[in-house]
Amino acid sequence: MTGTLYGLGIGPGDPDLITLKALKILQSTKVLAYPTLEEGDSLARSIVAPHLTGERTEIPIRIPMTVDRKPAQDAYDVAAEELKKHLEQGQDVSVLCEGDPFFYGSFMYLFGRIAEEYPVEVIPGVSSLTACATALQAPLSARNDILTVLPAPLETSILRSRIEAADSVAIMKVGRHFDRVRTLIEEMQLMDKAQYIERATLENQKILALADVPANAAPYFSMILIHKRGQAWK
Repeated sequence: MTGTLYGLGIGPGDPDLITLKALKILQSTKVLAYPTLEEGDSLARSIVAPHLTGERTEIPIRIPMTVDRKPAQDAYDVAAEELKKHLEQGQDVSVLCEGDPFFYGSFMYLFGRIAEEYPVEVIPGVSSLTACATALQAPLSARNDILTVLPAPLETSILRSRIEAADSVAIMKVGRHFDRVRTLIEEMQLMDKAQYIERATLENQKILALADVPANAAPYFSMILIHKRGQAWK
């Protein structure tokens, strides 16, 4: 009998936001894999570190952060083969995923490589989207609002058309695209309806007025929320 691969959504950063189900699986499996950059520590592992007990085999999945997709795809290929070896031996494997595995989550790339051959269970997690809205005290949508989630790397013309069509907007993966996105929001006269947050739920979380964010200073883990009524309940 083969082992089961568990994709654990571990939330946006606060260790207390992991679900009870994910926690139980995390503490019962003896093989733990997690994404990390080519150098440095893993944010995903640091989130669950307070919950780790006993000994386990740990597998860092080092993902190159490049515009070209191939290096990252190659890394997932290698990681999938390594995880399959443990599954073949009947070992259950937990893979950490920041936020929710199926909402821009890294785990989906392993899921696509493994799910057709081995049992896989995905445990949903608190997403960055809901975490940011809660931290900002900004309900995302109400009644018949159309909520649109946009990755900041999209072309400006696409961002503009999608924002125009939506009632409520979340712009993710802001990072190096911040200045361009802020300029667009200014041009669309939505600055007074926009809110900015970075590293939601972490100790170094910051909430700033959009106009006060220094140029080229937004990290990858930042988000801009816009509601055209200003507040969803209005």
